[in-house]
Amino acid sequence: MGERRLSRRIGRVVVVVVIVVWSVFPIYWALNTSFTTLNGAQSVPANFVPRPFTAHNYHILLGQTSGGVANQFWRSFLNATIESGLATVLTVVIALFAAYAFARLEFAGKRIILVAVLATLLLPVYATLIPLYRIMSSVHLVNTYAGIVLVYTSGFLPLAIWIMYNYFASVPRELEEAAFVDGATPVMALWRVMIPVSGPGIAATAIIVFLMGWAQFIFPLVLSSDLATQPVTVVVAALYGQRIVPFTLLNAIGVLAAALPGILALVLNRYIVQGVMAGSIK
Repeated sequence: MGERRLSRRIGRVVVVVVIVVWSVFPIYWALNTSFTTLNGAQSVPANFVPRPFTAHNYHILLGQTSGGVANQFWRSFLNATIESGLATVLTVVIALFAAYAFARLEFAGKRIILVAVLATLLLPVYATLIPLYRIMSSVHLVNTYAGIVLVYTSGFLPLAIWIMYNYFASVPRELEEAAFVDGATPVMALWRVMIPVSGPGIAATAIIVFLMGWAQFIFPLVLSSDLATQPVTVVVAALYGQRIVPFTLLNAIGVLAAALPGILALVLNRYIVQGVMAGSIK
């Protein structure tokens, strides 16, 4: 029995190590490549430590060295922040009202409507890409923040509603009933009771939606054809396709582009876990 337990533990450790290396090594290699020269990155055998070490790529992106790539990157970084931020706010606000209605109010066809909304999560991206583009084009919202934000919101809303629905369903009804006794309406109960006690759920929804918006590629690629509205994911792919930007600089761009969502995920991980898990335990 002792040998079996030991072998199981060793097996688990090996599996965990493999998963960690598989997940972390690409990030490390991007950092390693971004802090070296093109010749150093192409050396054989490969250098697992930057040789020679240089921060020249980051000097370019931070504007300390002249170059149009820096302007493209920071404009696309700003676009991604604006689009993901606005989509997050709009999605969370709509999800709050929709989730509260599904969790607390009684109306005809509630269950069918909820299932229909959640069923849209099963639709592949490509099934809605062309119809959404035609709709945005017909109302002249292609190459605009509004068009991208509305498309993001339509795609993220079902998941946001599901997360908030589970969270609201876990909140004791006695809290609302006390508010109703005092003469509160459902909207007042949502504002004064449900929202204050649902902070972790709202935070989790907002963080998840923002990260999903930041990672989008297909929709902004189709809906935006110029730098005025293109997010960083699209611009990085375009720079790679031009074959004129050193891949050491592309790795530096990738590191900076991943820094914001990475920091958010690490710092706010506790809220994500609390918000997602709260509705599973009553």
